[in-house]
Amino acid sequence: MGTLIELKDLRKHFPIGSGFIRKTHVDLKAVDGVSFEIEEGDTFGLVGESGCGKTTIGKVLLKLYEPTSGKILFDGNDVTHLQGAALDEYRKNIQAVFQNPYASLNPRMRIWKLIGEPLMAKGWSAEQVKDRVSELLDLVMLPTDCGPRFPHEMSAGQRQQIAIARALSINPKFIVLDEPTSLLDVSAQASILNMIVQLQEKLELTYLFISHNLAVVRFLSNRVGVMYCGKLVELADSRKLYLAPKHPYSQALLASILSPDPDLQSQEIVLEGDVISPINPPKGCRFYTRCREVREGCKENEPPLLEIEPNHFVACHLY
Repeated sequence: MGTLIELKDLRKHFPIGSGFIRKTHVDLKAVDGVSFEIEEGDTFGLVGESGCGKTTIGKVLLKLYEPTSGKILFDGNDVTHLQGAALDEYRKNIQAVFQNPYASLNPRMRIWKLIGEPLMAKGWSAEQVKDRVSELLDLVMLPTDCGPRFPHEMSAGQRQQIAIARALSINPKFIVLDEPTSLLDVSAQASILNMIVQLQEKLELTYLFISHNLAVVRFLSNRVGVMYCGKLVELADSRKLYLAPKHPYSQALLASILSPDPDLQSQEIVLEGDVISPINPPKGCRFYTRCREVREGCKENEPPLLEIEPNHFVACHLY
């Protein structure tokens, strides 16, 4: 298996206006020069605090946003700026499961139509759609007779199962999972996560898993990228990153994970200082205002993402 997704220096800037008398335009740099690869059949985890650009990357991959610059390669082909039939073909191979199962499903549509709508849009007959929906409901472990129901008749976990079935309807290769379990209770989370793993093995899927839940990311992901203020600050295999994080921000992030063992005390790392704004951020490292290891050069020069050991990349002046 080779590389399915490759981002090269991806940037997504949102122009915003400021000033009442004299309008000026500045850029909110949501994603600012991010590069990584996702191998076919793997799960790539993307973590970081709110507003760091994780979801924006997912939306750029889904073609909900056009990138400002950079390249996106899918299965070796440049898909950065697609239109028409080429865009339709790309969207057959990439689907999404969003965070909120209450908002992502149309409450006026019955379950069979929610799942079958992508198939109807591709010209499938009513009989073919009916058979495929039954197959998908069985695949996500929902009763096949629930098709005539509306989403409000289902629990939150079942709604997310419906969203997963809809994403799988046209046999995609790649799925963006954007916080798919954050609004579920613990038992429903476990059920959905196990299903995601089983479906990946059965259907040979590739995932981008976006989450705040670091324990869940560790459970699912082969590789993990840590983002801060639009930048990728660390990238490594999941086991290596969780055992020995190198970037000061990654260390603080992972120290916040609560252990299920009450006798096991982890050393908390409290981050002080102000978070810089992604609107025209200052030069230098974007983490220097909160970093415990800050040095004079951190304020002037932006550190590149360098490989400090095999398959472990860090953007920090300490290395």
